[in-house]
Amino acid sequence: MANAPHGGILKDLVARDAPLHDSLKAEASTLSDITLTERQLCDLELILNGGFSPLESFMNQADYENVVDTLRLADGAIFAMPITLDLSKEDIETKNIKPGARIALRDPRDDVALAIITVQDIYQPDKVKEAINVFGADDPAHPAVAYLRSKVKDYYVGGKIQAIQPPTHFDYVALRYTPAELRSHFAKVAWRKVVAFQTRNPMHRAHRELTVLAARQRQANVLIHPVVGLTKPGDVDHYTRVRVYEAIMAKYPNGMGHLALLPLAMRMAGPREAVWHAIIRKNYGATHFIVGRDHAGPGKNSQGKDFYGPYDAQDLVTKYRDELQIEMVPFQQMTYVPSRDEYQPRDEVPKGIETLDISGTELRRRLKTGAPIPDWFSYDAVVKTLRESYPPRTKQGFVLFLTGLHNSGKDAIAKALQVTLNQQGGRSVSLLLGDGVLPELDESFSRKDAEKSKDLQRLAYVAAELARAGAAVIAAPIAPKAASRDTIKETVLQSGGPGGKFFTIPVNTPLEYCEATDRQGFYNSARQGKLSGVVGVDVVYEAPERAELVVDITQQSIPEIVTRIVLLLETNALV
Repeated sequence: MANAPHGGILKDLVARDAPLHDSLKAEASTLSDITLTERQLCDLELILNGGFSPLESFMNQADYENVVDTLRLADGAIFAMPITLDLSKEDIETKNIKPGARIALRDPRDDVALAIITVQDIYQPDKVKEAINVFGADDPAHPAVAYLRSKVKDYYVGGKIQAIQPPTHFDYVALRYTPAELRSHFAKVAWRKVVAFQTRNPMHRAHRELTVLAARQRQANVLIHPVVGLTKPGDVDHYTRVRVYEAIMAKYPNGMGHLALLPLAMRMAGPREAVWHAIIRKNYGATHFIVGRDHAGPGKNSQGKDFYGPYDAQDLVTKYRDELQIEMVPFQQMTYVPSRDEYQPRDEVPKGIETLDISGTELRRRLKTGAPIPDWFSYDAVVKTLRESYPPRTKQGFVLFLTGLHNSGKDAIAKALQVTLNQQGGRSVSLLLGDGVLPELDESFSRKDAEKSKDLQRLAYVAAELARAGAAVIAAPIAPKAASRDTIKETVLQSGGPGGKFFTIPVNTPLEYCEATDRQGFYNSARQGKLSGVVGVDVVYEAPERAELVVDITQQSIPEIVTRIVLLLETNALV
């Protein structure tokens, strides 16, 4: 086995100087601070525990530029992925962030200070160059490029990190190992050769057969090392996946396999990602690493072609094999041979022999529709777990998002829909009217604040959680701005698993009608200057450009509109 990397900043600090650790914790309470994003949190955890060794901090400009250009840190050590602390200009100015400043880095979940960074430099990256060099193209069809464009701030900050404590996890604690802990476990059970298997998807029989074959050929044991940080949008949530991994571990020969979780934020960077994964698995004590066809590929680009060639990842890992100090095991595509009731590498099956396969798309279809999944493809315990988390469409949640002017009829339509869906039964129905729900979510709410972005973010969060739990959610805020509506939709779609169905339904009742029938005098008060910020009077309503259905109560009755919406749900197999 290759020489082990450092034990991690946190372990080194605590072992060396506990009083210093306590003083850093006290100091953090006095410093300006940055609340990390979810991706930054994943990166920081692997910096602190040694998973990113030899990297020990968020990259300064020299390291960043070298990695983008050459896959090497400034000192020449191989490293494939930019690991950066991105901040906005506002953060830098308001928090007085400059070279020499000490800044506390806080966990976004509980506001706990995890580390202190002493700023070395602040620099503006060339994001287009980063996209092209790291991901292969400046194409927003790539999820990491889309993230780079829309989420990554304009400035990167590099500097030395001093650890205070690791992030706290409450899920699957027994399966979360630091690199030093996992290497110690392998030493304890006398595993000299370890084949690591990277996955962000549920595992089935083919994966089990692949890893067993790899272990048999290398006379090694198997480390199932799934990613439980950020993965590709739309992936199966990690809770479901870990239950699947736990079920499938029982199918390995006793003592052959071990399951451990990796808190990595994937970038889906194909060849570079494969090199990065190899570095990480070497740090965790693996001696061999399985690299598949199109390893960590994000799918199709804007022209409908694969971002990377099928063997680009294997070729790049092979190029750096001596420096990586971990042996690559090329992924062998496995296929089921009914005549032998076993899986075999596809290129070893003689011509003319019948084989069977189920694609990922077909598996998702069978899970959605309740169609049978054969036992030659997966294990009963795995299928049971997936069906529990991914019920048929008639049991899945969704969000009907009615948007329109005050008194456009959206609230009346929403209430009528609630009655109709309750009458049909099958799932709970939740009604989120703008004027009704927003005060409940925020005690500081007032009528003129009805469309503040924070209130709509709260509504989006509640709608997403209810839908994920299987409810039919009817939300009816005014939501005049396209950007706010896009954020709400994105929140629901990224909630993961069932409940990610979102239907935009503008209620395009003309302003003149809304004013003429306004018995509360809302518009009249606005016209008289008694109210400000009223949508339709002094705030422009940006009509949605894309919608699943457009309605207008001056053109259709409310029962007719409700029927049209129910038919929309029926077309999508949701009722």
